[in-house]
Amino acid sequence: MNTIDEAMIAILEQRLKLSKLSYSDENYDDVEELLHDLEDDFNEKYGDQLEEILEKVHLKHCPESDVLLPTAYLAKKFVETADGEVEISKKEGVEVEWIEDPVAAARLVLLPSPTRVLLMTPKGLEIVWEESK
Repeated sequence: MNTIDEAMIAILEQRLKLSKLSYSDENYDDVEELLHDLEDDFNEKYGDQLEEILEKVHLKHCPESDVLLPTAYLAKKFVETADGEVEISKKEGVEVEWIEDPVAAARLVLLPSPTRVLLMTPKGLEIVWEESK
């Protein structure tokens, strides 16, 4: 696994940990602060590279939608199945105005292992960019 994947997984794990805590939990603020530090570090280290990729994806699939910080596209939660597939909910990632159907509920999601960007549309999931090996 490469460093960008490890950084994404660390963020995903921290988001999951935070989601299991209530606001009144004494650890909530510390977990939230660590999450923000991980996200800031991720955007600082990989932001330019990923924003360039996301700009190309947006240009091709959703040119009317603004490119956001890469951490916005990270799934909050995902499950890797036994056959290596990824399951994510329809609310993950960033909602975009899909060029083929602007009123459709389309979303872009950034996932690790391998690093890739998925376009979720009413037609299904499509990998619109994947890190070359």
